[in-house]
Amino acid sequence: MRKFFFAGILLSSMIVSAQSTNDSIPQLTQNTADRLLAKNQKSPLTIGGYGEITYNQPEGDNGELDIQRLVLMFGYKFNDKTQFITEIEFEHVSEVFVEQAFLQYSLNDNVNLRGGLMLVPMGIVNEYHEPTTFNGVERPSVDGSIIPSTWREIGIGVSGRSDAASLKYQAYIFNGFASVNGSKVLGGKNGLRNGRQKGAKSTINTPNFSAKVDYYGINGLRLGLAGYFGRTQAEDDVDMLDGADVGIAMVGLDARYTNKRFAARGQFINASLSDTDAYNTLNSADLGSKLQGWYLESSYNLLSQDKEQQLWAFARYEDYDTHASVDGALTKNDAFDRNDITFGLNYKLAPGAVVKVDYQIKSNEVAGSDSTGQLNFGIGVWF
Repeated sequence: MRKFFFAGILLSSMIVSAQSTNDSIPQLTQNTADRLLAKNQKSPLTIGGYGEITYNQPEGDNGELDIQRLVLMFGYKFNDKTQFITEIEFEHVSEVFVEQAFLQYSLNDNVNLRGGLMLVPMGIVNEYHEPTTFNGVERPSVDGSIIPSTWREIGIGVSGRSDAASLKYQAYIFNGFASVNGSKVLGGKNGLRNGRQKGAKSTINTPNFSAKVDYYGINGLRLGLAGYFGRTQAEDDVDMLDGADVGIAMVGLDARYTNKRFAARGQFINASLSDTDAYNTLNSADLGSKLQGWYLESSYNLLSQDKEQQLWAFARYEDYDTHASVDGALTKNDAFDRNDITFGLNYKLAPGAVVKVDYQIKSNEVAGSDSTGQLNFGIGVWF
């Protein structure tokens, strides 16, 4: 009952605030790539980036300090129609990744062709993960375990918008998750996360389809509907075996709302997987046949609206289960049916600089298990 009571409070605050005068929402619907692709760029070469330094103190354990990520983004405008975007990420000081690298060709103001390494449009944070665009030191757990961020693959597709219909759209053909990624398999704890190929010598034997539509016809409100359909990718020496891959049908709904000093967001993600029984038998894995998660979040700026600095108090409730359903002989593990309560403060010193503090209460559905707490501090920049 506790989870529904807490979610009800957040949902009620969203509904009550939505009855007042709406405000615009541009600050919640632009990321670094959008800035670099902006039509008003004067120089052919543009630079951007973001970074996060975090401190996590779990209850009863040693704390961890980490330069979690430092990301540099570069955009180059060859002419009015052709642009290139790339994003280089340094994680935990020692790991280097290419997070995005795609070429865009604009047929007109509303239709763009894209090809390269791109973010899969699912949920909110996978595309909008700069530290000043979300509340809390850590990204929502739903975006880590179900979607999973930062999820990017190589593909081609089209993006654009229709202001007449108040719609932004994206549609891509991607390579999919790896069925077995080195020594890593898909499983109950992290769902599909181990299968992200990230554009590194990616295996492809069946293309996957991804699409998202965002509606922005009501001031202050952004609604998103996303889908991802296909199969995981198996290596040549096993791709004909029973259980070498699994089918994926993922659907996501998300909403973002802002009205003066109030903001709220929420999302729901459901991934239905097929052939998991054979996959688990072949790979000694514990992959569920359905992954499902959602969250609701409400926040309020404690400083007056005429100040450049902002102090956002927020609360978020998450419920996510990577064993929402299981097939065959696999037994559902209640430890993978989790919920998090997170509350804290985001102090925005300037539009691109934030200091964060929050406290998390984490629990699962195992009978007799205790909740655990974690205190988090963070510094984030975005430019």
